Amino acid sequence: MSQKIDVVVIGAGPGGYVAAIKAAQLGLSTVCIEKYTNEEGRLALGGTCLNVGCIPSKALLDSSRKFYEARDSFAIHGISHTSIAIDVPAMVGRKANIIKSLTFGVTALFKANGVVSIQGHGKLISGKKVEITKPDGSVKVIEADNIVLAPGSRPISIPLAIIDHNVIVDSTDALEFQTIPKRLGVLGAGAIGLELGSVWCRLGARVTILEAMDTFLMTADAAVSQEAYKALTEQGLDIRLGARVVSLTVNDKEVIVTYTDQEGKQTIIFDKLIVAVGRSPMTIDLLASDSGVNIDDRGFIQVDDYCATTVPGVYAIGDVVRGMMLAHKASEEGIMVVERIKGHKTKINYDLIPSIIYTHPEIAWVGKNEQQLKAKGAKVNVGIFPFIASGRAIAANDTHGFVKVIADVKTDRVLGVHVIGSSAAELVQQGAIGMEFGTSAEDLSKIVFPHPTLSEALHEAALAVNGGAIHIANRNKLQAK
Repeated sequence: MSQKIDVVVIGAGPGGYVAAIKAAQLGLSTVCIEKYTNEEGRLALGGTCLNVGCIPSKALLDSSRKFYEARDSFAIHGISHTSIAIDVPAMVGRKANIIKSLTFGVTALFKANGVVSIQGHGKLISGKKVEITKPDGSVKVIEADNIVLAPGSRPISIPLAIIDHNVIVDSTDALEFQTIPKRLGVLGAGAIGLELGSVWCRLGARVTILEAMDTFLMTADAAVSQEAYKALTEQGLDIRLGARVVSLTVNDKEVIVTYTDQEGKQTIIFDKLIVAVGRSPMTIDLLASDSGVNIDDRGFIQVDDYCATTVPGVYAIGDVVRGMMLAHKASEEGIMVVERIKGHKTKINYDLIPSIIYTHPEIAWVGKNEQQLKAKGAKVNVGIFPFIASGRAIAANDTHGFVKVIADVKTDRVLGVHVIGSSAAELVQQGAIGMEFGTSAEDLSKIVFPHPTLSEALHEAALAVNGGAIHIANRNKLQAK
């Protein structure tokens, strides 16, 4: 491979592998470098998301949810059973099989599209060259017209909680438990902490989540976060806000955690402690000192609105650049970058990237929340429709939560859609499609939604914005025109 490559991608996560496939589809010679290997020591494409993040966590969430429903909710449907048990190794084994299937799928897509994959650690050096250190220690250098940096992120480690992969674990370890911890602690009440806490709580663990912030899910709409706190605590999660850890002591097979809250110093003992306080960009040893690419003091690569770095022809996407650490954001940035390399004027509307937390009830939103808009002085109308009033939700015995639509008072343009409840992510995406085309609440209210569906809740919330909901009493009665 002595010739210059059109595009070299470092990292085969949801940003990198999508960028590589799209580049090849556009007729560009493409190489993708990935160092991650599976338990068998083989190259595993898909990055954190596919191997130890999005996909495996959803597999466990779905398995644990089915067990939870069978144990606690089948009777209302007239389904009885004498006993029910969970085989944790089988559950984790199913998750592993899903990963293998999907990583093989990415490998097949690379082959079908003509992407060359190289196993090893990629490092950007001067002159738009990439130094590749292979597993056997050998080093080779390839040159490219364009380079896309997509190395992803890793769990944040904190000095107080050194990961030992036994008692104190990270999110990756928490996907591999072979038994259910009796006392499970989680540091951090973000998406990762809540999802992993939910899995093991459903299976019988006594889960305590310690969150240093005083506000629960502060990036979510306040009404949504309040409902989520209520629902999750009712399920058994012990969520302690304003809990600042001051010391950890590992004693044999347990960890003693000391923290402070508004009541003073507290001590609690766990069999396992998951550290889920966030993720940091994986930029260590990614760039040579003379690469010319700038990194900020938090380790993020500095890019413009189109993910171009300070070096012409070098781009960075996904978790190593500004914005939310979301797989779908990384994928779209990968497509945007290679299409711009090809001469297109592709751009991303960063204001309309959905956020999802895959607990149950599911939590999702797109656009601005009510507190953000009011802080800017915006005047808005709000429509809320609870799932308890949805015939489809009642039939499914799944009535937690609501749909909330926020629209500008003057223009009626929808500024945010927020959902907590079953299929929240799917409903929010309907809102995102409309918002991308500048939809008004009235536009949504005039669309025919099928009955009975959960999506009718979005329809009713849009109607409620202007006081015209049909299946709930309106806060403000619609005025005749």
